[in-house]
Amino acid sequence: MTARDADRLARVALSRLGEPGDPRITTLVAEMGAVRLHEALASERDLEGVLTDVAARLAANDPERDLATAARLGIRYVVPSDDEWPTQVGDLAHAGAVHERGGVPLGLWVRGPSRLDELNDSVAVVGSRSSTAYGEGAARALATEVAGHGVAVISGAAFGIDQAAHRGAVAGGGRTVAVLAGGVDRPYPVAHTRLLEHIAETGAVVSEVPPGSAPTRQRFLSRNRVIAALARGTVVVEAAHRSGALSTARWAERLSRTLMAVPGPVTSVQSTGTHGLIRAGAAQLVTSGPEVLELLGTSGSHLIVEPRSETRARDALRPRDARVLDAVPVSRAVPTESIARTAGLGLVAVQSALTLLLRDGFVERGPHGWRLGPQGRA
Repeated sequence: MTARDADRLARVALSRLGEPGDPRITTLVAEMGAVRLHEALASERDLEGVLTDVAARLAANDPERDLATAARLGIRYVVPSDDEWPTQVGDLAHAGAVHERGGVPLGLWVRGPSRLDELNDSVAVVGSRSSTAYGEGAARALATEVAGHGVAVISGAAFGIDQAAHRGAVAGGGRTVAVLAGGVDRPYPVAHTRLLEHIAETGAVVSEVPPGSAPTRQRFLSRNRVIAALARGTVVVEAAHRSGALSTARWAERLSRTLMAVPGPVTSVQSTGTHGLIRAGAAQLVTSGPEVLELLGTSGSHLIVEPRSETRARDALRPRDARVLDAVPVSRAVPTESIARTAGLGLVAVQSALTLLLRDGFVERGPHGWRLGPQGRA
């Protein structure tokens, strides 16, 4: 058995020992290595020479069988020594812990053709499960746009914003990755089975826990750090004050990744969390895919041309000439003296301005004085 094979088997065994993101295990693996830690724990005995509970549980594991079963299901286990390992996930080693969860995953179970090492150009789109039509529409449109430009969309396949983001990416003809709190062979929620099957055929379904594992509340919190770590940036679309999406946002902050938020109606409870991120300066306000691409792109790429209203000929006038033009009536002609009084300017200055305005079609002159011309009425 090669050292790489031994490391993989040790990581599979350790992944069944505790909950994903348990800092006690991730820290020891970082310090000792998976093989040494597995050997140390597997040989533990109490004062009477009986295997400890941890050692007994490790002895009952069969990581080789786990890998063989996964392979038959088209599932692979990617570890840090593999070429496919997404190196950006390694930043979790320095991000601390949230809710007693943290650290670099022991490995990632993957189902689907997309390689994890090709996710450097990616964005996470997350938000409320109890979303509104406004939020789902914004997430779908945003995901469609960025996916169409080759940026992979990462989310958690939950109801609401997550599923809208996945569907938007599919509609945009791009890649999408679903990170689950349970096993990659266990669609959750069940209502999204067809969606997850499609993602597994065209993108990737990823999980930190072994196949067959059930999703739990704590595993959702652990899953959020993986979503943030895989992506170059995170967009939060609709999140209430206690939304799980804010957990992903906190991990994005800890990882120094670009954090963005889509504003919602000021009366919407579902947007109180996103508004809080914007108000605190933690997240950049975005309203469209191009704005996300500009923030995520390299310097000088995906630059947005700020929208401007249509330029009118009147806009090019000097302030004094514009002041005189404002004093000229629309249809009833008046003499120069009347225009001067209305504009509050001297006769000479007004006459000079009217001459220029006449040349450019802003005013016209008749037997009874001045009135607006075609350009001035436009």
